[in-house]
Amino acid sequence: MRALGNKDEWKDFTVGVTQSEYETLIEVVNRQFSFNGWFTKENVQKALINLGNQLTEENLASWTASYNFSSVPKKVGIIMAGNIPLVGFHDFLCVLCSGNTAICKLSSTDKTLLPALATHLIQFCPELSTRIEFSAGKIGEIEAVIATGSDNSLKYFEQYFGKYPHIFRKNRTSVAVIDGTESAEQFNLLGEDIFAYFGLGCRNVSHLFIPESFELSRFFEGIVSYGDVINNNKYGNNYDYHRAVYLMNQIELLDNNFVLLRESPDLFSPLSIIHYERYADINTVKQFLAENDEKIQVVIGVDYQEFGSSQLPSLNDYADGIDVMKWLENI
Repeated sequence: MRALGNKDEWKDFTVGVTQSEYETLIEVVNRQFSFNGWFTKENVQKALINLGNQLTEENLASWTASYNFSSVPKKVGIIMAGNIPLVGFHDFLCVLCSGNTAICKLSSTDKTLLPALATHLIQFCPELSTRIEFSAGKIGEIEAVIATGSDNSLKYFEQYFGKYPHIFRKNRTSVAVIDGTESAEQFNLLGEDIFAYFGLGCRNVSHLFIPESFELSRFFEGIVSYGDVINNNKYGNNYDYHRAVYLMNQIELLDNNFVLLRESPDLFSPLSIIHYERYADINTVKQFLAENDEKIQVVIGVDYQEFGSSQLPSLNDYADGIDVMKWLENI
């Protein structure tokens, strides 16, 4: 995957794959933007590189070593989201590495990339051809299910799949806790936590906690290099729309011409808007984080997860804190 993300021309690094097969896969990568205006070539490459950095033999061996799986494979349905490229890949990997069969219902916004990668994978591991199924419509026969969607989707999941062993995921977002000691480089890395994949992921930071005396100009200076996001039509339309609506309603905003800051206690913010909240006592922030743990995916900060790492999960960094491999071990 790192090769697919880094290379534009054929190189003899994919043992067992012909140049023609490689070029076909590259074409799929490059076409994603025509299917989904959020899936720019750069963002698809970013997803491939981030996944590829984790999928080393050493990492995979270390990750799977502590689990013991049944010799009888089960059909595990995976209902995938489509907010960022390959967002469902980790669930897909978990099901395959546990020896089970992945019955994947693809999102309409990301329905070609994973099947293309699976075809590539089967060229190396032909035995997987009987353990991977894809569908853009009704999901086939299953014995367990992993479903990711919105809060509204949860009712659908419970109605149709609640009878099976399941993991149901709903809306989450991520936050950053600023203490004022951060460097310019850390604020620049925070920009990656905010703007990677245009901020569409649950691991993207949408809310800042800042000290009462903190000068927001430091934050704006740190993220200035991410200004190109405004050139994406979809992001730019969101920015223009929310700016107009908020101004018409005389809601106070801070604006740097590519992102809007609004002082608000609301954890979730619309795309192109970041909420910020000032605090006098860090203990109040810690209490808020504890009380809203089920709504928060990642906390970024000096005393928390490193700046710039929110969209770089490791293999054992499970969404919602649920160990999918352990769950698969026990179904």
